[in-house]
Amino acid sequence: MKLLCTWLVFNLFATLWLNAVCERQRFDDYRVYRLLPEKEEHLTVLKPLEAHKDNVIFIDTPKLRKMDVLVRQTYEEKFLSLLREAGILQQLLDDNPQATLELDIEPVADANRRSDDYSWTQYHELNDTYQWLENMAGKYPEVASVFVAGQSYENRELRGLRIAYKAEQEADTRQAIFLEAGMHAREWISPATANYFANELLTSEQPAIQQLARAYIWYILPHANPDGYVYTHTQNRMWRKTRSPQAKDCFGTDPNRNWGFHWREVGASAEPCSESYAGPKAFSERETETLSQYLRSLPEPIFMYIAMHSFSQLLLYPFGHTSALPGNHRDLDRIFSAAVSGMKRRFGTRYTGGNVYDAIYPAAGSSMDWAYGELGVKYAFTYELRPSGYSFWTGFRLPASQIVPTGQETTDSLLEMVNAAKALSP
Repeated sequence: MKLLCTWLVFNLFATLWLNAVCERQRFDDYRVYRLLPEKEEHLTVLKPLEAHKDNVIFIDTPKLRKMDVLVRQTYEEKFLSLLREAGILQQLLDDNPQATLELDIEPVADANRRSDDYSWTQYHELNDTYQWLENMAGKYPEVASVFVAGQSYENRELRGLRIAYKAEQEADTRQAIFLEAGMHAREWISPATANYFANELLTSEQPAIQQLARAYIWYILPHANPDGYVYTHTQNRMWRKTRSPQAKDCFGTDPNRNWGFHWREVGASAEPCSESYAGPKAFSERETETLSQYLRSLPEPIFMYIAMHSFSQLLLYPFGHTSALPGNHRDLDRIFSAAVSGMKRRFGTRYTGGNVYDAIYPAAGSSMDWAYGELGVKYAFTYELRPSGYSFWTGFRLPASQIVPTGQETTDSLLEMVNAAKALSP
């Protein structure tokens, strides 16, 4: 009886502890402000606040022109006083961010659904998508197979779908196209779009897409940061980074600042609490290190590397660490023009862009730049998908009703992009 009571007490405390630890983060006592820093001196004032993670939550890395932050109400007066003294303009965007978050809570997907039931009308949890990948490989065994491109800090697989139709010639000289998504955890539309495109490669009856599917060996990796993605579903919808423990009781590294190409030179932070923390060293994260090793090990030469992020409706190419253009920038511009034209054709969706440094902001250490500069992939691009708005509080929460149109127009764009690159290649 004593042992039973001890067991019951232990389990009670364990349950209470798990409930406390696993409770989803709420933002009832925060407000969302948009800051309009106009000069570097303003950023010098703002950047030290990244360490005040309990009072100020930077939704994006401090940068000129526009940035959004969550400010705890008990710290609000001090925060606004600091802005006034520095001459930084601000505006209140949302005085009840928790209520705004609750407007777009998605229904939980069924992890045991069949591949035929996998819906494009909702965002899916990680296990649900991984099961879908397995189901698709089982449904199309001669074409599709599941690959593992690495491991996460919490020992999850970086699992993707390899699509390789039977070669039309005896000697298979096809090159690979690698499409990576979900590097930033909160950008749910990027893995959803990657999976939509993979489904099109396997099921579309359009001759142009069928030809595209057969012309290359496709590697589709929907979740390059699975730990972070799970965390957005269980605890903090706005989580961006990985989940590895860092200094100052902070967690995570920005995996798209952690790649070993001009690492932490610009547009990345050395502050462990920062949203753009580049890590203690290049490839410090298990996700980026193992993925880079996998990319180096591919048996086929990589024709194109594509990264999917959100948001802003931009199409970007190297570099992020410098305004100097890559050697083949004229070819990249031609491909860019074809891709944004394809994106616009179906719904009129307008994309802009160019090289990262000038089109969005300086940002070193990305997977795209590493693929281009270190791996030697001649054609490397990053999509910043819908929406086009500028509110970082709302932009990452694209309604699930937009998954299909985003997937459709992005498929159109990818078709034009790859065909334009093919026309430039011998």
